[in-house]
Amino acid sequence: MALDILVKNVALLGAEGLCDIGIANGHFVSIGQRTLSSNAGLTLDAEGRMAVPGFVEPHIHLDKALISERAPVNISGTLTEAIEILWNIKRNYTVVEIADRALRVLAQALENGIFRLRTHVDVDPIGGTGPAEGLIRARERVRDLMDIQIVAFPQEGIVKSPGTETLMREVMKLGVDVVGGMPFNEASPTDSRRHIEIAFDIAREFDADIDMHVDETDDPMARTLEVLAELTIKNGWQGRVTAGHTCALASYPRNYADHVIDRLREANVNMIANPATNLMLQGRLDDYPKRRGVTQVKELLAAGVNVACGQDCVHDTFYPFGQNDPLEIAFLLCHASQMSQPAEILNVMDMVTRNGAKALRVPDFRVAVGAVADLVVLDARDAREAFATRSPRRWVIRKGKLIAETKLDMRRYFDMPIVPAK
Repeated sequence: MALDILVKNVALLGAEGLCDIGIANGHFVSIGQRTLSSNAGLTLDAEGRMAVPGFVEPHIHLDKALISERAPVNISGTLTEAIEILWNIKRNYTVVEIADRALRVLAQALENGIFRLRTHVDVDPIGGTGPAEGLIRARERVRDLMDIQIVAFPQEGIVKSPGTETLMREVMKLGVDVVGGMPFNEASPTDSRRHIEIAFDIAREFDADIDMHVDETDDPMARTLEVLAELTIKNGWQGRVTAGHTCALASYPRNYADHVIDRLREANVNMIANPATNLMLQGRLDDYPKRRGVTQVKELLAAGVNVACGQDCVHDTFYPFGQNDPLEIAFLLCHASQMSQPAEILNVMDMVTRNGAKALRVPDFRVAVGAVADLVVLDARDAREAFATRSPRRWVIRKGKLIAETKLDMRRYFDMPIVPAK
């Protein structure tokens, strides 16, 4: 068989040894110690570098991305002020500029090897349907290169923001995919529960998954995560619900945290950690000891809960940095969650690849004969080095086509001879 691309001497994540990978007609057609054909249009020698089947970005806000270019500074550095600054900006949004900012970030995401992405979009009477329309337009522009899911995100609340429930149904009809929520941003626990119930009502109506911002607070008395798990089971939505941030879980006493984690496992809720933004925002008003707000990643994984890792914000009122690079976010998570052992480092690589794919319910996310030929070859030999160096993407292959590459002119340090000291 004539191959379009032959990738030689590559180390696949989770596999032993090196292999050759043949690609033809947009699919993997051969994977083994020796290629079935050297008749390839393009041959790439990975020289032992590792590869993954693309990265997954499970939690980002493209409608807000790059807004810091024109937004006032968040003086307090808090979540509350970040939201308030956006009120005036959202009133002046246009569909075109939202799409433009989103596309600038998506171009960077593709260079970084992200092929599947889930973005939240604000839905409220302030911005109306404009933000959703902008992201739908951006999604259409990159449809052949990236699979994008859009989440209707009621950041201002549902119960306390009249008209939001109607707008959420409207944007779902326009083409938004997932029902979002932020139940802690309501006036009372009763309203928070009602917020979640409304989200499930909309999800059933549109047969949609749910992805909520849950307990993005340092308050150890926040309880919406347990309510979400309870209502997931009640509605039969196991495996179709995702909870992002869950900062309060990091402040819970051990016995209650264990109880909630058990409920999350029972409900098969996916969890998304957002270390960059939460390390920046949480505990801002604390004296020492200072809470940092990153959810209980190790404990969730140990309990068998699916945990992924997301960028969240890129140059907005919440977070002034961000490159939409999963390796950067994974590197931060390794530090925030103290995941430094070899097996833990591999778990974190799963969080930005396989676990994210599971949360987004991406089918057939793997390098296997017959699967769509998505492959990102990193300039690193293993996950530890990939995180340590935030390694360049040597080659980015999407649906069997080479779409990005980094040219390396210097010999890698691990290939250089060791010169004995004199």
